[in-house]
Amino acid sequence: MAPRMPSAPPRPIAPGDVVAAFSEQLGQWSAAQITDLSQQWKTAGVLELDWSGPEPASVADLGQPAPLRLTHHGWRGSLSHVNCDWLLPRGCKVIATMPLLHPVQSMTFAGWRIGLQLAMQRRWDAGNYGPWHDPGQVTRSGAELSESLASPDGPRPDIWSLTVSGITSLDCALLAARYPALSRLSLSGNFGVLTSASALNQLARLKRLLINGLLGMDPADCLHPGHVPALELLELHNIPREYATVMRSRWRPQVPAGTRVAITGAREPEWLAENLGNPLRDWDGRAHISRTRFTSATAHYKATRTAIMQALSAADSEPATARLEQIGRQYAEMFNALDRRAPFTETVEREELIDALDLIINDAEAMTGKNHAAARKALLASVEKARDW
Repeated sequence: MAPRMPSAPPRPIAPGDVVAAFSEQLGQWSAAQITDLSQQWKTAGVLELDWSGPEPASVADLGQPAPLRLTHHGWRGSLSHVNCDWLLPRGCKVIATMPLLHPVQSMTFAGWRIGLQLAMQRRWDAGNYGPWHDPGQVTRSGAELSESLASPDGPRPDIWSLTVSGITSLDCALLAARYPALSRLSLSGNFGVLTSASALNQLARLKRLLINGLLGMDPADCLHPGHVPALELLELHNIPREYATVMRSRWRPQVPAGTRVAITGAREPEWLAENLGNPLRDWDGRAHISRTRFTSATAHYKATRTAIMQALSAADSEPATARLEQIGRQYAEMFNALDRRAPFTETVEREELIDALDLIINDAEAMTGKNHAAARKALLASVEKARDW
């Protein structure tokens, strides 16, 4: 039996409701009005208001509520009005209901970010026309962060948002000690390893946690709702299955309280052993790609990789170039056939298929110590000529 689709938002909201939330960008509370709800799309229209201040108890604390009009960075007086997931985040509260300030549906979709546009508009009005930069938001590579954490520097409570990519190994205990006031944390890697992941429970202010393509966590490392009571977004992808299972069971009951939970790509050790070197591995689990197609695509990629590596290991480069043209044509035709009955290669997949070939050539150059620019050009040109995707 198919699961019953919810007919109302998990947290009660209705058109006309005024909701307030604390904005890190403003350092104050800000507010918005719910303009409409879509049961089909599970979205809420959110009209941001031109107000910020101390935590409001009622709509009277907002003075004369008015919609926020945007003129910064190319906006031409448009209202800050978007459609968001209809789960009202845990950190938002309904303070009143009043007549709609703008009874028109928005055609724009975005995430909950009450206060961000107001902060950007005020910065623009003050004459700061450059790109938005908040000193409390930090982006680092995994190597940069690990080098920083190895230093004896003290805690950085001024940092509230940290994004780290390309992680090969990261000690979460060191991270939590250095950045104790984080409310947003995003960690990603090419199946790197997190150690002491249970230390993330020390981040009591955490509102958003995203982990993608990292291993090393087990059930004992799970976050506890009692330790991170403000968490309103939990996104996990390509993580160990046992960790994913416990996190799902622990956090799904928190959805009605305002925590959005998205956990996908729970991976068994056998899957990891099979796919760590597969650049198409993210296809496994995508909504529009079946498991059968993922398996076929992986087989096509592996056959192509073997053929390219064999061709480029030969001493004579000219036959290799001709052979690469043939391999590229076969690669394009294999995916033409796979895509023909029910097309699934959208823009992202097309780019990934080309990137996979580039990766093979890069590996061949590293293995042989030779420059294979001519072979790369021949391969990609023949793919471009023969592909229908």
